Amino acid sequence: MSVYPIILSQTKFTHRDTLNYPFEERAMQFGDGVYEVVRIYNGNYYLINEHIDRLFRSAEAVKITLPFSKEELSNLLKNLLIKNSVTTDAKLYLQVSRGSAPRDHVFPIDTEANVYGYIQDQVRNVTGLQNGVKTITQRDIRWEYCSIKSLNLLPNVLAKQTASEHGAYEAILHKDGVVTECSSSNVYLVKDGMIHTYPTTKRILHGCVRMRIEKFVKDLDISFNEDGFSVEDIAIADEMFLTSSTSEVLPIVTVDDTEIGNGEPGPITRKLQSAYEKDANIIHNKLEQTT
Repeated sequence: MSVYPIILSQTKFTHRDTLNYPFEERAMQFGDGVYEVVRIYNGNYYLINEHIDRLFRSAEAVKITLPFSKEELSNLLKNLLIKNSVTTDAKLYLQVSRGSAPRDHVFPIDTEANVYGYIQDQVRNVTGLQNGVKTITQRDIRWEYCSIKSLNLLPNVLAKQTASEHGAYEAILHKDGVVTECSSSNVYLVKDGMIHTYPTTKRILHGCVRMRIEKFVKDLDISFNEDGFSVEDIAIADEMFLTSSTSEVLPIVTVDDTEIGNGEPGPITRKLQSAYEKDANIIHNKLEQTT
């Protein structure tokens, strides 16, 4: 995937090859920062306001002062699209750290936050969206503030790597047998026409696509229950799916070599995929709704 040449650095634009930070940078030494990944379709951001709101919530939670208002950031990101002449499907990576300062666990005084953002091509995973994906289960060993989209992602990286080594797309995480979310996405189980998922507590990331799913199910009159589900419930699920900005609404057809339902994406998942495509104004590579 190619990266576009113009990036956002602080509140200015520069060529990606000119970006550099001192070696004493708190994101590198402490993971002291927050980030967002925003989907782009046909050169337009999807759910941009939701992502900006969450960035500000995450920054406030870890006591980082952002160098711009929400409106100013929105304008900067729009200009980033324009300066790169983005017209296709892509994604934005946006990161904010506490800044550059001599290494000390205590926050530095009067240090400006470091901000950078770049755009990278990101084609839709049409094959996975159409046919579904394989997943595995793993114990959730992450910290207690997963609602903050921080840079402390080593447990997530290890879980995702283990999934990859098992030929799986994602790792479904659980604490004491109760499913929380995946390594980089929210996860849902469908049984008897009802969607079940973990409640929006500090133990999971409050996904922007998940928030949209809550709107879709109301429009479609589908029951949505934040009552959670267990690893044992997976064996009797009719359908399962996961959501994220890059995965969209992705069917799960296998978990730990156990087939979900009839091993194909189910009707509720298909309805939500269709609602997502309509909401995101996706005008190409639309999925065939076969169920």
